[in-house]
Amino acid sequence: MYEKYLGIEISKVNNMMKRKCKNSSALEEHEDEITRKNGWIIGYLASNRDKDIFQKDIEYNFSIRRSTVSGILQLMEKKGYVNRESVSYDARLKKLTLTEKAWEYYNKAMVKVDESETMLRNDLNDEEIETFLRILDKIKHNIE
Repeated sequence: MYEKYLGIEISKVNNMMKRKCKNSSALEEHEDEITRKNGWIIGYLASNRDKDIFQKDIEYNFSIRRSTVSGILQLMEKKGYVNRESVSYDARLKKLTLTEKAWEYYNKAMVKVDESETMLRNDLNDEEIETFLRILDKIKHNIE
């Protein structure tokens, strides 16, 4: 029997972060269109804009099944956030690119991400942050 369960504590923090993000008015114009996973994908594509990113990269990096990613990307494409473009070296592959609408969302979202990150890191020193991240990596490895 444990005094505190890691899974429950992680879930509590996750719920607190979700509530905090929902109270953000800077992204209101996108709130009916963008889910958290959509935001993660937009952020991933933006961070890797100098590389060709494909559906399989999204599946791998977010640990999401192929059918789920396929549905997410189709909806994001329909809503005007991503494009699928052919690449010259393999006709079967379609790289993912962000639209102007997605870049607009990304730039606003990054302001909120930076604010959240500052709040989360408040009163933590570099050593504590490194230890926490190392422990999270171990927990992720245990789950895999």
